[in-house]
Amino acid sequence: MANEKENNKANETVMAHIYQLDGRVPIGAAVPFGLQHILAMFVANIAPIVIVAGVCGFSTAEVAKLIQSAMIIAGIGTLIQLFPIWRVGSGLPIVMGISFTFVNVFCYLGPVYGYETIMGAVLVGGIIEGILGLFAKYWMRIITPIVSASVVTAIGFSLLPVGAASFGGGNGASDFGSVKNWILGSITLFVCLVFHILAKGFLKQLSVLTGLFVGYIIAIPMGMVDFSGILSGGVIAPPRIFPYHYEFNIKAILAVTSIFLVSATETIGDTSALVNAGLGRDVTREEIQGSLACDGFISALSSLFGCLPITSFSQNVGLVAMTKVVNRIAIATGAVIMILAGFFPVLGNLLATLPSAVLGGCTIMMFGNIVVSGVQMIGNCGFSQRNITILAISLGIGIGFTQMPELFSIFPKIVQNIFAENCVAVVFILAILLNLVLPKEAVSDKREK
Repeated sequence: MANEKENNKANETVMAHIYQLDGRVPIGAAVPFGLQHILAMFVANIAPIVIVAGVCGFSTAEVAKLIQSAMIIAGIGTLIQLFPIWRVGSGLPIVMGISFTFVNVFCYLGPVYGYETIMGAVLVGGIIEGILGLFAKYWMRIITPIVSASVVTAIGFSLLPVGAASFGGGNGASDFGSVKNWILGSITLFVCLVFHILAKGFLKQLSVLTGLFVGYIIAIPMGMVDFSGILSGGVIAPPRIFPYHYEFNIKAILAVTSIFLVSATETIGDTSALVNAGLGRDVTREEIQGSLACDGFISALSSLFGCLPITSFSQNVGLVAMTKVVNRIAIATGAVIMILAGFFPVLGNLLATLPSAVLGGCTIMMFGNIVVSGVQMIGNCGFSQRNITILAISLGIGIGFTQMPELFSIFPKIVQNIFAENCVAVVFILAILLNLVLPKEAVSDKREK
């Protein structure tokens, strides 16, 4: 009985600490939470690499090398976010990964100017974003709570189709929406929900990992897991430094830098959402500053590995919003796993066998939590007529117009690449403009409490 009481007391201590930013959590207890974060973002981390490398005509071996670098740089970026170096890093449980935001512009620049030009633009654009991040306190005044709430809500809505696409088997899959994918995605979602309801203590927060594991096991006899490529790339392989030389093209640099500014808006929204949902408070300027600086400078570092820019991952913000697990040690174990996956290709290849439908079953709930976080932030701002106007126009145009990208066909190609399908960027710009233009003395709505 005494031993049982001691074990229960130890479990209660762990449970309390995983909800604390700097709580002391044993490595053995931290690993499952870190692994859960990696599985939630792994496919999204490598997908941009596969897409851009494909349009640039890279071989399968070359793509594998880039995926290896992507895991290492994502792990390094996450560790610096968790444990800042000088003013670079937020000190928050933000998981970093290869950004999807740049895919359109890279798919345009790659075939025209070459991958070396992309690398030169990433180096310059990353440094510019990093410097802007360091001086964020001078321009952050325009990012008011209602602007942040609008962006967070837009991020949540923009991710819902991503979760749905994964549920169906992944964009472009030959069996998209098949019975198998429906069954596998539904089982995974059901397991996540049931485990979250029935589990006790800190184990309740491992519902996503449990769903991923059960879904994966079920997918094997269904013939939906391909183990053929696990040993490709060998067991151990060091990363490559400077695999490509830099070429600097002013048009490419301007295009990519503009996308870095769009990515910065997403990082501001992600950071605000994470702090609000995970820590129950408003984000500080110092945290935004460090988060943006990490986004930019680590993206520049990524180019040294021949890799694409990295950014904060919204799916992991959703995971924090759902589980409330914010412990830095727990998230850091996931970052270490990513780095090891980069040095041990067999580990990365094994994680890559996770079926999209399994991931989709888990992410539906996670992404929905981001939407809820955005709505909660809106509620905290109050429903004045001014706030309602900002939300109605920015979300209405941002989400509505980007569902019909043909509306942007009258604009130059670079504008289409930035805004046509990026509702977060449109919402951010409109929310800022409206916040600056609308009079502060706008009459409050009668429904405001």
